[in-house]
Amino acid sequence: MLNTLTFFISFVTGFFKSRTSMQLEILALRHQLVVMQRKKKRRFRLWQWDRIFWVWLSGVWIEWQDALIIVKPETVINWHRQCIKTYWRWKSLTKNKPGRKPVSLEVRNLIGRMNKDNPLWGAPRIHGELLKLGFDLVESTVAKYMIKPEKPPSQTWKTFLENHMGSTVAMDFFTVPTIFFNVIHVLIMLDHERRRIIHFNVTINPTTEWVLQQIREAFPWDSSPRFLVHDRDPVFMANQSAFKAMGIETVTSAPASPWQNSFCERFGGSLRRECINHFIVLNEVHLRQTISTYR
Repeated sequence: MLNTLTFFISFVTGFFKSRTSMQLEILALRHQLVVMQRKKKRRFRLWQWDRIFWVWLSGVWIEWQDALIIVKPETVINWHRQCIKTYWRWKSLTKNKPGRKPVSLEVRNLIGRMNKDNPLWGAPRIHGELLKLGFDLVESTVAKYMIKPEKPPSQTWKTFLENHMGSTVAMDFFTVPTIFFNVIHVLIMLDHERRRIIHFNVTINPTTEWVLQQIREAFPWDSSPRFLVHDRDPVFMANQSAFKAMGIETVTSAPASPWQNSFCERFGGSLRRECINHFIVLNEVHLRQTISTYR
């Protein structure tokens, strides 16, 4: 009874199939029979053309998975990805491949000689001289083939921090969202020698004047430090002349280098993990009281 019902369902569904779909199904089944005939030692062998055939069939026939028996559909999808990688690998190895032309050995030696004879020249100056000589290069190429000095031209960042630990203060911003999806900016000033919080404040709109006022409140009279470490935030960079008038020498960290202001970054992370992440901030007053308690 069950076999009869299965045959009837197959007959009805096959009746409504299009002629193209039936021909593709017959082609798929015949191909699998041919593959099965290559079976040796309980395993059948798949050739590269067999994989290409099923990749092509999966693109032209929607119901290809129903007729697939020898492998899983995920295997065919993986073959398709390998075909895409092979195609683009072949595409990238063609003769007309894009990219810059290789720099000749003569030009590389010339860059090295100009750099050696003129140690105070940087990449922009050498690039300009090469353009005058008729060499069409970009500045990054000149910097690539310049002679690298054995020692850095100045002291390293770690040496600077160790030498001026007692006269350096770092400051940085980090943000905290509130219950009403407002963003509050927290300004932290940290003493490098004792890792002590000198001053902090919160605001929704950190302006240049507001940051300068916080510096004045943190260092009244003649108590300003010698060095002030900060990143390239625009509100910090706009106050350079005011910092200089207060006798503070600013030290700006390199772009995308938070490790150069690691003490402030570490404090911001500790404040989040140990305090702020455990409750929802309501407003500026709430956040200021919380940080005061944590401090």
